[in-house]
Amino acid sequence: MKSKKYISCIIIDDELSSQKVLQYFIKNTEVLELKKTCNTTSEAFKHLQIHRDVDLLFLDINVPQQNGLDFYKSLKDAPQVIFTTAYSQYAVEGFEVNATDYLLKPFSYERFLIAINKVLNKFNNVNITSEFIILKENKAIHKILFKDIQYVEAFGDYVKVHAVDKTIVTHSTFSNLIGKLPDYFLRIHKSYSINLNRMHHLIRNKIAVDSHTIPIGPTYKQSVLKALNL
Repeated sequence: MKSKKYISCIIIDDELSSQKVLQYFIKNTEVLELKKTCNTTSEAFKHLQIHRDVDLLFLDINVPQQNGLDFYKSLKDAPQVIFTTAYSQYAVEGFEVNATDYLLKPFSYERFLIAINKVLNKFNNVNITSEFIILKENKAIHKILFKDIQYVEAFGDYVKVHAVDKTIVTHSTFSNLIGKLPDYFLRIHKSYSINLNRMHHLIRNKIAVDSHTIPIGPTYKQSVLKALNL
């Protein structure tokens, strides 16, 4: 699958109140883009036949014309699905059709984000997020383009990701996060990794990255000079 800048999704639910909740949650989740809201499975089927780029379905199990579970089973090359319903007895059957998650109405935004993280984890396993990284900060999910990251900083049990327009503090080990960065990021200190494409100059034991000055750790000096062909 080609790299993507967002997860495209559709809602299949005939209840207006449920549609509005999902629309609001999707709007406030940066990595998601809502393509269509459908009241019936037949409406959704027509959309999926024309638009092959849908990545995720928010599918109510009790919708007119056709049970949501049966509808999902009928799809070929089906997108990921998060089932939504007010009836908990459908949960087991939902997971039997390989659903990514199952949201029991009414659900909170925090629970919604847990489901979206599962979606993103599946996509990460097939390496479709090659242009950006997904970071969680408190209850929010942020999409950060690699090219916009200036440098990454260890911060106790967290990592600060300094980007052009914002700084995200996410719960992660430093080594785990920098392992997800492209090869144009260079670790220059036990607590810092920089985007070489944003480096301005090196003076003694410091590197200027945009308007920031980052120290070079003594044990990293030789590897930094080698990476810079100095």
